[in-house]
Amino acid sequence: MRRPRLPAWLPLDPYVLALLATVGLAALLPARGAGAAVADGASTAAVALLFFLYGARLSTREALDGLRHWRLHLTVLACTFVLFPVLGLAARVLVPGVLTQPLYSGLLFLCLVPSTIQSSIAFTSIARGNVPAAICAGSFSSLAGIVLTPLLAAALLGGDAGGFSLDSLLKIVLQLLLPFLLGQVLRRWVGGFLVRNKKVLGYVDRGSILLVVYAAFSAGMAAGVWHQVSLPRLGALLAVEAVLLAVMLLATWYGAARLGFGRADRVAVQFAGSKKSLAAGLPMASVLFGAQASLAVLPLMLFHQMQLMVCAVLARRRARDPEAVLADQLDARRVVEVSPGVQPPAAQGR
Repeated sequence: MRRPRLPAWLPLDPYVLALLATVGLAALLPARGAGAAVADGASTAAVALLFFLYGARLSTREALDGLRHWRLHLTVLACTFVLFPVLGLAARVLVPGVLTQPLYSGLLFLCLVPSTIQSSIAFTSIARGNVPAAICAGSFSSLAGIVLTPLLAAALLGGDAGGFSLDSLLKIVLQLLLPFLLGQVLRRWVGGFLVRNKKVLGYVDRGSILLVVYAAFSAGMAAGVWHQVSLPRLGALLAVEAVLLAVMLLATWYGAARLGFGRADRVAVQFAGSKKSLAAGLPMASVLFGAQASLAVLPLMLFHQMQLMVCAVLARRRARDPEAVLADQLDARRVVEVSPGVQPPAAQGR
């Protein structure tokens, strides 16, 4: 099977362009009055649908099967929900000199969301890492994030995310946890349908998130939150996020080495432990931040594109590591020894 390849040029995620277009639409034509109420209701339903689909797709059996590699999964979880939040808290010293309080709240929220699944798997595969471990680590992170992200946001962001009020906890249960658990319960009946219609439901996922973004940024326009942002502040935010990503990439790579992981596992730890999920973070922010969600998700949107660009380059470099090349050559020899008539991967244009 050929490894997935990224284009030679730095990737600009088309979905990020769609998100930016949605932000522009909300800026030019924000939902107001009765339209705002409709958009808010539709956004609430979209969030519930998203987490129902997350629950219905996640194979509990596959996740439990991956427990045998528990050290790697705990390492990724520690990077995602311990090291990232610690760095986010340390960035508090940048307020107000470098970042405004709303932008810092968004940066800290970015540090609390779970890891990605799809891109972690893709980059791990390209870099010739442990793909099954990346799959399980991403699944564990997403599952843990359903509970940990809202609780960490409530504890660390305080009033910016609603605190521990009964209302905020009720929203978390009704819009996030309950749909997710319902999806898990119904998975045995709807799982086959989801697999057969994976492509169509992918559009439903992304369309739902676009609706959430439109409602959030419309509310932000109505509240006048964008008057708090300037181009120099955005430039400063990008610089801070670049440093954050660099620290996490270095910490996951060298930290995994100190913990005794082999090269393939280090690759999985690096790409699963240094990323943040835009798909999970956007709907969570809409529940936790309300009218302030537009500024809260801005750092996450910028970080998402940055991590894709940097990790695309890094994954190709990792694929040229001497250990990876040697492992590839050994695999090719085994193929020839077992099936003499089969060409090795290098001869197949791999």
